[in-house]
Amino acid sequence: MAKRRANGEGSIRKRKDGRWEGRYTAGRDPVTGKVIYKNVLGKTQAEVKEKLKAAIEKTGVQPLKTEYYTVGQWLDAWMENYAKLQVRASSYKTYQGFVENHIKPALGDLPLEKLTPMDLQRLYKHLLENGRVECTESRSKPKGLSVKTVRNINQMISSALNCAVEQRLIPSNPTKGCVLPKLERKEMKILPPESLGTFFEEARRSGVFELYYIDLATGLRRGELLGLKWSDVDLDKGIIHIRRQVLRQDGKVVEAPLKTKNSYRNIAIGVDAIKVLKDMEQKDEYVFPSPFGGPMSPDSVLHMLQRILKRAGLERIRFHDLRHTFSVLALQNGVDVKTLSAMLGHYSAGFTLDTYAHVTSSMQKQAANAVGSFLSGTLQS
Repeated sequence: MAKRRANGEGSIRKRKDGRWEGRYTAGRDPVTGKVIYKNVLGKTQAEVKEKLKAAIEKTGVQPLKTEYYTVGQWLDAWMENYAKLQVRASSYKTYQGFVENHIKPALGDLPLEKLTPMDLQRLYKHLLENGRVECTESRSKPKGLSVKTVRNINQMISSALNCAVEQRLIPSNPTKGCVLPKLERKEMKILPPESLGTFFEEARRSGVFELYYIDLATGLRRGELLGLKWSDVDLDKGIIHIRRQVLRQDGKVVEAPLKTKNSYRNIAIGVDAIKVLKDMEQKDEYVFPSPFGGPMSPDSVLHMLQRILKRAGLERIRFHDLRHTFSVLALQNGVDVKTLSAMLGHYSAGFTLDTYAHVTSSMQKQAANAVGSFLSGTLQS
């Protein structure tokens, strides 16, 4: 019996005469349209396997198509039958936006088999320059999509096309011939420790002191902070349970699962943070609800942050930089990297170390100097 191989690899069997045979498709007859089969022979299975691989590569086997797809039709089929089973609901929504807003308008009607790396390269160039969908929220933003978004779109397309290759709809994945823009790491900013008092004073005047204090005391992501409910807070033990996030989806503010399994965690909070929470009035199930009840919009707390910084005369930073501020302060005050990684919900301490390498390098120098000073004091002149 022939040994089944993956799509595009042919099949291998042992013949009655003791030799091994590899069989593969070598295209179609241009007149009849029938599939052309060829074979290679060898004394061992390993020998035939190598011959078969070389023959297929030399022939440039054309895929055997059982169905015809345009790019748009294949993406729809892949989204429904593959992506929906593999990715989180929030990621699936993001993929839908990529397909409907960016890919289909440009390439949706193109036959899948005719899609080339140049088609994709032109798409990515366009998205970087003029890809942003027009809406009220985007009027003040650049016309092009971010490098990160374009790279994410390419990653999604690549997954869909890999699947098409496995289904033998196309011979190879066109994304492999594309050049993507490099992702430049944004400069990390923090609230300077000497400015924290000024920041808190302005936050208190604006009526949002508790929200920003708890975030700086825990390092929570914005969505995690807004998803925090009173049922997640154990004031007696000084622990908060991170169980969900709040984000904007299809124009609505909704609860959603956390990004990764490491994001589900319990965090110890200090005495001052416990006091801040105890002094708060519990008006809603959410610790930081919107004025109308229910979860607060992530956009609102960001706009609020920028207003507070401006009034306090401080440099503009992202909301995520409050998380960086917590991390840097923790490291500088003796918290070890592994403990910090668990508090932040990172997938590994190595990731945390890479993210805050500049801080730990400075701490290592201080430690080296301290040990050096001690040792030098023990030397006898």
